[in-house]
Amino acid sequence: MDGIQKARELLARARSIVALTGAGISAESGIPTFRGPGGMWRQWRPEDLATPAAFARDPRLVWEWYDWRRGLIARATPNAGHRALVDLENGREKFTLVTQNVDGLHDLAGSRNTVKLHGDIWRMRCTECRAEWTDRRVPLPELPPRCRCGAMARPAIVWFGESLPDGAMEQAEQAACRADVLLVIGTSAVVYPAAGLVPYAVESGAQVIEINTEPSLPGGEVAYALKGPAGEILPRLLG
Repeated sequence: MDGIQKARELLARARSIVALTGAGISAESGIPTFRGPGGMWRQWRPEDLATPAAFARDPRLVWEWYDWRRGLIARATPNAGHRALVDLENGREKFTLVTQNVDGLHDLAGSRNTVKLHGDIWRMRCTECRAEWTDRRVPLPELPPRCRCGAMARPAIVWFGESLPDGAMEQAEQAACRADVLLVIGTSAVVYPAAGLVPYAVESGAQVIEINTEPSLPGGEVAYALKGPAGEILPRLLG
């Protein structure tokens, strides 16, 4: 019996499932990763664009880059991996999707019970009154965009050096603690605090299935390491 079949049977028995997704699943929809070949950070340094200090120094430069990113993402559509996760959620009483991605493709696919660890590029946050709202216009008509109160807005995403959204990691940890299976999809799972979900789930008794083009988790943590794109592997697990 091959790994796909064994992993499929494991998923079929699971009552509670958590999926942790990273940039790899979005890359299959044509969105460049940050750290891989051709990744965004090859052209830009994080400290130039994705920190509070960078925004304070030159908010228009930061917003020009994010407006370009939004335009790139707006042309992408969910792939078979995103859709398979929706099918998996629809077939389970307890399913939590924890994503490190900010592109909103899981939302477009139809995922509902989602924890966004790094925020959402389509959300704005006022720098003064802290109001948040969704704005999917591409391109934005004004850079930097403004809140109704007149103050400047920033992307409602987690920049380097910032804390995760209130309660996000706690919600993810609670789900991982209850999980029978943790799916790790399209992520190297080395960036903390998200990476801590893997040992946390293992210690709580979960079985880990890694789906990645280049498996990277320690062998002692993984029940099945399935090498390949999520858009190919995930539908086979449900088939």
